[in-house]
Amino acid sequence: MDPISTARYGMMAATQQLNASANRIAAGGDAVDYATEAVGMIEARQAFKANVGVIKVADEMFQSLLDLQKG
Repeated sequence: MDPISTARYGMMAATQQLNASANRIAAGGDAVDYATEAVGMIEARQAFKANVGVIKVADEMFQSLLDLQKG
């Protein structure tokens, strides 16, 4: 599997984790552990950012290869 596909799946997983946490908070009432949910949301945000970084690096590498091929 190529890095961009892996990063895309990681971004989707982080988005699902964030949505699930938001839904639990919205529907939870007294049964919600807000500290745990906050930690989960921070983890999801960091995972998303890390995967965006992978895509950016892969794009830069691909662009460098294209530049080499042109020159």
